[in-house]
Amino acid sequence: MTRVEQPFDRARLEDEWLEADGFGGFASGTVGIMRTRRYHALLLTATQPPTGRVVLVNGVEAWLDLNGTRFPLTMQCYAPDVIYPDGSASLLSFDTRPWPTWRFRINERSVVIAEVFVAKESRETVLRWRFEGADAPGSATLHVRPLLSCRDYHSMHHENPAFGFDAHVDGERVSWRPYGGLPIVVASTNGVYVHAPDWYRNFCYVRERERGLEFTEDLATPGVFSFDLTQGEAVMVLSAETGTARPVRDRVAQLAENEQDRRAALGSRLQRSADAYVIARGDGHTILAGFPWFTDWGRDTFISMRGLLIAQGRLQYAESILLEWADMLSDGMLPNRFPDRGGMPEYNSVDASLWFAVAVHDYLATDHALAATRSRLQRAVDAILDGYTRGTRFGIAVDDDGLVRAGVPGVQLTWMDAKVDGWVVTPRIGKPVEVQALWINALRIACGWNPNWSELEARARRSFEQRFVDPSTGALFDVVDVDHEPGKIDRSIRPNQIFAVGGLPFALLNGAAANAVVAQVEAHLLTPLGLRTLAPSDRAYRGLYSGGLFERDSAYHQGTVWPWLIGPFIEAWIRLHGTQGVCERFLAPLYAHLDHGGLDHICEVADGDAPHMPGGTPCQAWSLGELLRMEKLIGRR
Repeated sequence: MTRVEQPFDRARLEDEWLEADGFGGFASGTVGIMRTRRYHALLLTATQPPTGRVVLVNGVEAWLDLNGTRFPLTMQCYAPDVIYPDGSASLLSFDTRPWPTWRFRINERSVVIAEVFVAKESRETVLRWRFEGADAPGSATLHVRPLLSCRDYHSMHHENPAFGFDAHVDGERVSWRPYGGLPIVVASTNGVYVHAPDWYRNFCYVRERERGLEFTEDLATPGVFSFDLTQGEAVMVLSAETGTARPVRDRVAQLAENEQDRRAALGSRLQRSADAYVIARGDGHTILAGFPWFTDWGRDTFISMRGLLIAQGRLQYAESILLEWADMLSDGMLPNRFPDRGGMPEYNSVDASLWFAVAVHDYLATDHALAATRSRLQRAVDAILDGYTRGTRFGIAVDDDGLVRAGVPGVQLTWMDAKVDGWVVTPRIGKPVEVQALWINALRIACGWNPNWSELEARARRSFEQRFVDPSTGALFDVVDVDHEPGKIDRSIRPNQIFAVGGLPFALLNGAAANAVVAQVEAHLLTPLGLRTLAPSDRAYRGLYSGGLFERDSAYHQGTVWPWLIGPFIEAWIRLHGTQGVCERFLAPLYAHLDHGGLDHICEVADGDAPHMPGGTPCQAWSLGELLRMEKLIGRR
């Protein structure tokens, strides 16, 4: 029977795939093999893991010469909007399992398979092309031109005389060093290299243009590799390493076998995706907040690890991360961010340290920790509580009512931390509701080993119940004592109140009060992809997350949907109503989202307005982590 190939869905061409190397580097691109972001690259490496990231090989121009006829196997977009070559008509299928794999129809008899994966054991990107089956035509030569920039991953590259095209050829290994001070680029292949330096100019990255950023780039191409596909598969290994003398085809076969075994051992689709975020830092590990442009952030790390690691039983990684961060305590605070290019960590968050306490609670509940580790983590939590009680940076201190006040003008301290041109969009100075929920949870957690915190925990809990309930709705205020003015209230309907009912180990409300919170959040903020950050009825609401930096940051926490918040909402819902129907009602849209945008991942944000188009990073750690945590909570794994 003749196999009938269905036309490929062109709407999928801009969906994105990700291959992470475990050190902060990665390969990424689109289903259409056309770069739409400055971050799309085949070899992007972290020179000071997980920071110091540089793009070495942006992509390739690949085509098949079949009996004198040229068939494109890649696509490029040039400014203003010229796609050349356009090989989408020949694309039959794409799959991310076991790694990104494309099938191209060349003619009635021939299909070419193209693959790319990152081998975590060596931080190399492996490219492979072959004919499907054994029915190869009489003459078929694959040509591949690497496209290089060797630039900082946030920057753009333009034609310049300083680029060094010189190639060093050593058997199957060809290397280039375009700029001094940056890694040597190595391509190990079973093909033939011909040095033919040139510039490809004016590439257009449409996602960057949508974000109001510079969107054109010039790339250098030192030469062309040629492969006779009738003699077997073509392989290319890209690295910033010295390479190896072992025949490249044999080495690729071993790398592929090892990588398949590693991925199979990880388990489900979501568990394999979760592995991308767990990376090396120093002698330990950390979690990248998102791909392609985030590094590791304190708040994101502690929220994410609950689902990415602890709920999956990957406890050795959780322990490593918690111990690594515990060493960074300063005046009761943990850093929230490490600069991309080194420098001192930034201690500018009121809640990151409290999220650490929550992650410690989840980890210690597993009984994985040895006594010494348990004691070390408990001391770290005590040090955080001591620091907040005494008072620390940015006006963070415990007030007479037992609650935490925080904030100074011009500084963003809560997770709603957008700031643009010196403007803090949601300052939330005073006593934010979720900070109190975290504070009271941290106190109660510490009471488990240190009863000296009991009195303060009880006082803070009583004050919370007395001061945060809105008598007109039964739900909660977003901030009390706004701008440190006693009695001043922010009644904005935001999702932060949900943490008093779900998302943390201990609920602060139950009964009618808890129902009122969940009902208000469901009525005003719930969408299929998560919770809005502000009710649409609010004058400050922004329903679209789009445009330049100012427009996007203005909307970031003023209506934009955040998928990670669906976890706290679902947990609150379950505490009130049980698990029946939860998967079909709340998780199904997220499962469907795995097949769009950042494939196998969950996006950072989405529009507040329907149809809730995804935005921000296509692959976000805490979005995926909360989905995994909810699966564990409802018993799906």
